[in-house]
Amino acid sequence: MADPTRIVILGGGFGGVLAARRLERLCKNRPDVQITLISRDNYLLMTPLMFEACTGTLELRHCSVAIRAFLRRTRFIEGIVQSVDLEKRIVRAAWGSQGGGHDVPYDQLVLALGAVTNTRQIPGSEHAMPFKALADVIVLRNHIIECLERADVETDPDLRRRLLTIIVVGGGFVGTEVFGELTAFMDEVVRYYPRVRRDEMKLYLIQAGERIVPEVPPQLAEYATRILTRRVGVQILVDTKVQSIEPDRVHLKDRIIEAETIVLSAGILPNPVSAQLDLEKDRYGNIVVENTMRCKSRPEIWAIGDSASIPDSQGKPYPKLAQFSMRQAKTLADNIYATLNDRPLKPFEFKMLGLMAALGHNKGLGTVLGVPIRGFFAWWLRRTYYLSVMPRWAQRIRIVADWTIALFFRPEISKVDLGREQVARMRATPSESISAR
Repeated sequence: MADPTRIVILGGGFGGVLAARRLERLCKNRPDVQITLISRDNYLLMTPLMFEACTGTLELRHCSVAIRAFLRRTRFIEGIVQSVDLEKRIVRAAWGSQGGGHDVPYDQLVLALGAVTNTRQIPGSEHAMPFKALADVIVLRNHIIECLERADVETDPDLRRRLLTIIVVGGGFVGTEVFGELTAFMDEVVRYYPRVRRDEMKLYLIQAGERIVPEVPPQLAEYATRILTRRVGVQILVDTKVQSIEPDRVHLKDRIIEAETIVLSAGILPNPVSAQLDLEKDRYGNIVVENTMRCKSRPEIWAIGDSASIPDSQGKPYPKLAQFSMRQAKTLADNIYATLNDRPLKPFEFKMLGLMAALGHNKGLGTVLGVPIRGFFAWWLRRTYYLSVMPRWAQRIRIVADWTIALFFRPEISKVDLGREQVARMRATPSESISAR
């Protein structure tokens, strides 16, 4: 019996997971095809729901889906992709507690590794907190709650002011959504802290461009600015470039703002593994592919999502948005299947449905098929859309339950303990350790 055709997919985001699911269906009667997916995490993260998970509206696990529960026939490997040998057609990955390297051979390779936060643009960006992965959500939420706990007992006015100051660098869609949800979160949880006043809290949204959310029409950007600046302690700084970032301060051209919490949302860069491959790239480092998502120089390699520069009918690259990655996954899987059967490939074609952003307090904005929407309807429509595209009904039901509970109760302020028992014991005094038993 001949060796099976080995299709290896790198990345567990929308593009990678949905491409694997589509290939499963197409190849269900093909025992000569082996599908493998390698991802750092064993879950598919619904990134548009991360904002609500950060503020406690959603339970953390409910904005993700276990890949093993979603894929039926694909061999899943939880591991970190280290490198790809294009000549030998081997993926080098590390997994397990020891992090040892392993080789995974391929015949067809799909690059869906996504992107990472751009830390090159602003000096000192490594001191800011990213908002890209589920771990970032946990760390940011824990950090903000800890700042409130410390501020509740702090007597030094300068330190107290810094603890109660939050800065979000980058006023695009992601930065504005994070900022909107955090302002709403502060409005709710301040009631738990009797020695902290809401007017003591300062929240800054800093945007280098002339307006926030530049992805939408100007009137919607004005609406977002108006809604956010009505909230206590909010300042939106546009046409303002951040010169550098330090652990507890942001340097602007004309002043320095001290803050214990600095969130970075200033664009993305291609995944380092994709960037290192000897393949044609555009000026941003994305892998240039044909409109079929096939690599020009190496027909056994495909790229999708944030890893790729996929041209539309006008030759312009498609935006790096989840709605495009989800549709690209289907076309890519169809094209790989066509390759296995020596059939012609079809180009990827898709027109953007719209853009939607949440601003907190049941407010939102966006465009749907070119029509601008805002207010409660935009917020409701955004939730409805992302609920509908969430894989698995079990997860949808959990999300609806969380949203319903959030209508009647305040957000939880319990931190997710990331420390180990041994560390906790080291911090405790001997008497505390004995009494705790």
